[in-house]
Amino acid sequence: MRLLVVEDDRDINRQVVNALEEAGYVADKAFDGEEGAYLGENEPYDAIILDMGLPKADGVTVLQKWRRAGIKTPVIILTARDRWSDKVDGFDAGADDYVTKPFHMEELMARVRALLRRTAGHATSQITCGPVTLDTRSGRVFVDGNPVKLTSHEYRLLSYLMHHTGRVVSRAELTEHLYDQDFDRDSNTIEVFVGRLRKKLAVDLIQTVRGLGYLVDPTQPAARV
Repeated sequence: MRLLVVEDDRDINRQVVNALEEAGYVADKAFDGEEGAYLGENEPYDAIILDMGLPKADGVTVLQKWRRAGIKTPVIILTARDRWSDKVDGFDAGADDYVTKPFHMEELMARVRALLRRTAGHATSQITCGPVTLDTRSGRVFVDGNPVKLTSHEYRLLSYLMHHTGRVVSRAELTEHLYDQDFDRDSNTIEVFVGRLRKKLAVDLIQTVRGLGYLVDPTQPAARV
């Protein structure tokens, strides 16, 4: 999962980005409203954490611009403004959640996890497909109840596919959502990670849909192609 943090306080921005990366996400950052608005319009994020009091363009203005442009990326507003009217303005502008400063990082991470799984249609922190369970809270993967050790890239790939069960995900989409904006992206590495995942999981979970991408379908037994 790839997220954007738009926050002008560099210490807070760094802390949030570090927490996201430690939790297994990829995170880009912006420090003002103009840069944040541009990235939100041109990069395919799974969620955005957006401060309200930004230089160059405030958060509500940025969010309204995204929504007018038809951008539906889930947004968590992060702000020091705690008046109920400010919260109403944020929600009316198109926000999905609201966190008031000062905040506990654990709460913000929990809200990120909840927002991502709600967006993907999952009700709990555990996503299960056949014998494979991905625990988004602990960042662990189990097969038939036994833990499987994955690298950060393998976990990100499996997490994205399992969050989007029942839908074919192209290699290009995976590349866009698994690496930050500065990474030298190569879609061929996706095939390498899929191969490693299949060996480690030792179950037929990830299907290859020839010419289109990959599919995790919990309603059918998977068949490798």
